[in-house]
Amino acid sequence: MDSVEYFEVECPEAAGKEYYRKIADIVLLDHNLIRVIRKLHIFIDPRVPLFIAVGVTKKLPGPVKVRDFADVNIQDRQVTITIGDEAYLAALLHLLWEKFGKERVDQPDRFTILLDLAPEEQAGLEDLVVMDPSVTLYKDLIYALQVIQPEGFKVRRQYYAGGKFYLVASEDTLPEDIEDLVRRKFALMGEQL
Repeated sequence: MDSVEYFEVECPEAAGKEYYRKIADIVLLDHNLIRVIRKLHIFIDPRVPLFIAVGVTKKLPGPVKVRDFADVNIQDRQVTITIGDEAYLAALLHLLWEKFGKERVDQPDRFTILLDLAPEEQAGLEDLVVMDPSVTLYKDLIYALQVIQPEGFKVRRQYYAGGKFYLVASEDTLPEDIEDLVRRKFALMGEQL
């Protein structure tokens, strides 16, 4: 995890600390999350039992809009979307099908989408958000942290906003002061929640 600015595992048992450090390293690498995490602090105490993972992500790219990868040309009711980057084609088609129905979306070739839309439906097509990297990143991060946490820790609380995230988990109910514990772990990284 050389590309992560801060990475620390805190555990009362030295063997547990090393074990969870290896697990976190492998899981985050397998899920391709090393490149987006800037700081990560994991606390595990099997005696309580309690697992806390807090972190900060690197700056993410903004939401991807139609205008970012396609041209939109409108002539009367005919809208032609010319795709410049196929990476977002599937997400765009799904979005258009939901918004206008499959019967009104035609794809004559890989790079062209035709729509028959009333003038009031044509407004804002170029600004449609096709993908928001922060949404998928949040899901991926929480999934990876759940893989890292000990088996049987089914009581969880999670958070992601403004590039900061945490997951707390336990076999039992979470301590009442869990928010304070999370804030202290962020402070260890020089961050505030």
